[in-house]
Amino acid sequence: MEKAEKEQRVIAVVVTYNRLSLLTACLQALRSNSPLAIIVVDNGCTDGTREWLDTQSDLHVIHQQNVGGSGGFHRGMSEAMLMGADWIWCMDDDVKPHPDCLARLLPYTTTSGADILAPRRLMEGQVFTNDFRRYNLRNPFASMYQDRLKGKHVDCPTTIVGTAFEGLFVSRQVVEQIGLPNKDLFIFCDDTDFCLRAHLAGFSMLYIPEALMDKKHFFSKETWAEKQQKKKWKRSYQVRNSTYLNHHYGRNWAVRNLRGLFTLLGYLFTILFTAPVSRAYRWRDALPLIRAYQSGIREELGIIHF
Repeated sequence: MEKAEKEQRVIAVVVTYNRLSLLTACLQALRSNSPLAIIVVDNGCTDGTREWLDTQSDLHVIHQQNVGGSGGFHRGMSEAMLMGADWIWCMDDDVKPHPDCLARLLPYTTTSGADILAPRRLMEGQVFTNDFRRYNLRNPFASMYQDRLKGKHVDCPTTIVGTAFEGLFVSRQVVEQIGLPNKDLFIFCDDTDFCLRAHLAGFSMLYIPEALMDKKHFFSKETWAEKQQKKKWKRSYQVRNSTYLNHHYGRNWAVRNLRGLFTLLGYLFTILFTAPVSRAYRWRDALPLIRAYQSGIREELGIIHF
């Protein structure tokens, strides 16, 4: 059974932070898809992005302090709802939709049961996906993300339960019922939380392999230790937010309390074995991670202060 056909008002939401060259490429590709409007959320950019955005008359620009990806999508999607969007097309600044990406998605907006759509992402021409088909909320010794599409041959629309905010195409009805992304997560797991809420509310998602987006591959000549040093602040969000997800949605005591602990222990063992021989971590790096786990168990979210 098909929904009544009408012109779908599509509004794109792009969240950016200090990546002007990527943003301009993303917007150039997005403009070729001709959504009704493009909202760009400037998360406190300091690299000239703010000034450049103010010269773009065809964009709806929101300047705000850096509240992370989750806060950016929360604000941008809220604005899209106020602007009357039927469908909201979310993406970071490091993806570029192919010229026909939107045209490939739109036919599925009239398909009963397709409330969230996910395009296929390509990295250097190869399929890049973290979409998955099942949640595990009962076994603490296995990942929450089950039946991943990664490595599978998928050549037709496929039912999924989770995807990323890298092209997520969501109907107005979903946002009206489950609300906006959880802005307090800052980074990591905000897309999982949003998709899980939609799944639990009975909404359906489709992975559309013929709708293509390119994702930037970041090459780096840095050593492993140098990369870890730069990412240390992110690890606390990763531990806290994954712990929060499992504690909030887990179906038993073990998932609610142990799965996040296993994530924490993985990082603590890394610190234990690398701190004496590498610059990647120091002993003092363990305390913020322990505090992050405790915050996740208590479901205390927001910006982590270091």
